[in-house]
Amino acid sequence: MAIQHLTIKELTEKVGGGITPRMVRHYHLLGLLPQPIRSSGNYRLYAEHDVQRLRRIVALKQQGFQLSHIHQLLDTSPDPEITQGLMMQLQQQYQRVMQQIVHLRQTASALESLLGRDRNCQIAQAEAIAQLKLLEIETQSGLGNIEKIWQGLDANVCFHPESFQESLQQLLPDLSDRSEIEVDLLSKLVLACGDVSLVSFVRLSRDAIGSARNALKAGCQIVTDVPIISTALDLTRLKHLGCVVETLINNPHISTAPEAEQAFWQEAMWQERLQQLSEGCILVIGYAPSILLAVCEAISNQKLLPSLVIGMPLGFSHAPAAKRTLMQLDIPFITIDSALGGGLLSATALNSLVETLIEKPDCHCYLSLSAN
Repeated sequence: MAIQHLTIKELTEKVGGGITPRMVRHYHLLGLLPQPIRSSGNYRLYAEHDVQRLRRIVALKQQGFQLSHIHQLLDTSPDPEITQGLMMQLQQQYQRVMQQIVHLRQTASALESLLGRDRNCQIAQAEAIAQLKLLEIETQSGLGNIEKIWQGLDANVCFHPESFQESLQQLLPDLSDRSEIEVDLLSKLVLACGDVSLVSFVRLSRDAIGSARNALKAGCQIVTDVPIISTALDLTRLKHLGCVVETLINNPHISTAPEAEQAFWQEAMWQERLQQLSEGCILVIGYAPSILLAVCEAISNQKLLPSLVIGMPLGFSHAPAAKRTLMQLDIPFITIDSALGGGLLSATALNSLVETLIEKPDCHCYLSLSAN
């Protein structure tokens, strides 16, 4: 059977991802793509292996890898010395990216100082903008009296409480395609960490909100990975909803992600407790990535059937892997697609959903709520 070849236009259409014939020709010049065979009319002809290689290039490029590094990733042998050299180059790229993030964070902070102002600060905001215009004229660098401008702007915050919602309206991206409950959830997560860019990394399954609300109204079991998260939950509302809060690793001395991770690995009983959780429970995981991985495995093996998994553990390798595993499961979930996370964010996510169901009771009945 003859091999079916593609023209360069057909190749780019099949690969997609914004690839153009001009980019393909550029990749040939760089050696990223091998030179293809030619037709009798001297047109480039591509086979399926070219499609697969170009798709790999596109995927790695979308992940942020430089073209020179992609070349090495695709073509170098698994020689330890070559691999070590590539790792050093990738580390240098990482440091450059972090420097860019720091610079962008400084820019964002300056913009937030101007844009994130409520109505009571708008007069000071207008004055600051006027002074910035003068500053641009009076100085070459624009740094001469910048601190005085911020100080004048900041002086006004002493006379009224901050209106967080007004600030968020100025800073959040367009969320008009999201439900009111989801927008409220995203807003609370931003306020919990102070980083508006978090919105771009939060992932919710389509049925996450509905499933969680139904479970909470039914008085479901709430399970956190460590005790410190339980203390951050809205225990008053949960008590009135009839939800019992329990902790998987019920050791009060564990208060950090490394401690939770080690404890889960060292004590088999914590892993065994996962399979004893009630059907329809809500899991709130904000510290140990291994716990989220174990939860995903138990769900895959049909030994655990939660109504919702809030998976926001901390970590730089295991945590992103655990979150990606969670997102591939056919269960309701809320997670953050990055190394970002933590106990406060995971508790905030649940509290936001609980708040949509019941007004805050004027009592302290949560003091009798067991969280063990």
